Amino acid sequence: MTIVRETNLPDLVHRGKVRDTYDWGEGRLLMLATDRISAFDVVLPNVIPDKGAVLSQMSGFWFRRTKDLVPNHLLALGTECVEAIGLETELARRAMVVRQAQRIDVECIVRGYIAGSAWAEYRKSGTLFGQPIDAGLAEGDRFEQPLFTPTTKAEVGHDLPMSKSDVINMIGIETANEIEEKSIAVYEHARIYAAQHGIIIADTKMEFGWIDGELNLIDELVTPDSSRFWDSRGYGPGKPQPNFDKQFVRDWLDAEGWDRTPPPPTLPNNIVNKTRQRYIDVFNTLTGGSLV
Repeated sequence: MTIVRETNLPDLVHRGKVRDTYDWGEGRLLMLATDRISAFDVVLPNVIPDKGAVLSQMSGFWFRRTKDLVPNHLLALGTECVEAIGLETELARRAMVVRQAQRIDVECIVRGYIAGSAWAEYRKSGTLFGQPIDAGLAEGDRFEQPLFTPTTKAEVGHDLPMSKSDVINMIGIETANEIEEKSIAVYEHARIYAAQHGIIIADTKMEFGWIDGELNLIDELVTPDSSRFWDSRGYGPGKPQPNFDKQFVRDWLDAEGWDRTPPPPTLPNNIVNKTRQRYIDVFNTLTGGSLV
């Protein structure tokens, strides 16, 4: 089983927690999703085999499904142009060729269900991102309408909640309204499609950028790294949800008593293998295909 922890190609532009991005010339970037995995903003010692392939190929699936809702930066998946980009197979499986964009530094999070940090805040104070919401919710309850809860996009440390006023002050009211409307539209499209395949998308996050003066979706889209995927057959408010995403790793780390500061513990082999299988299972279920 081949793994890719780090890539070393010419013209590195940025090395993130998971992705290595290279200048590919003519306004293009090569984005390589490695098999690195992070939790609580810390990169873990382990890699998850095939994880990068799932992220890139699943993003490609969603970028193409939603291109009529909002344009995006995808030009081609690496698997579609192996000879043209001159990459070995394992890198091509994890690659996307994209148009370079001017990124908007806002994490656009849409929540259809109360979970994660939203549930932690609500349980403590009855609010969501500082705003009061309905009393009596249980963990995993569905909101009547999806909620847009943006955060900062921090290069280091934790992303911080942003109010609508914060977003407006950063990018202006017109763009703030546009990214909110398009984020919710993409989430709703993905939620309805996934529900038809037995998957609940509890929440997801996306990013936008400017390409030739037009707002585009960028980075990744509706993957197990950026979304909470629940198995609808076992869903029920007020209990842990059967999941196909990174929450499985977070739960193990919490159970180990990790304080979420470096250094993180090493994942045992059974957790690595089960995480890999969850990523592949949800990929196959939602795309209707098998991982290249």
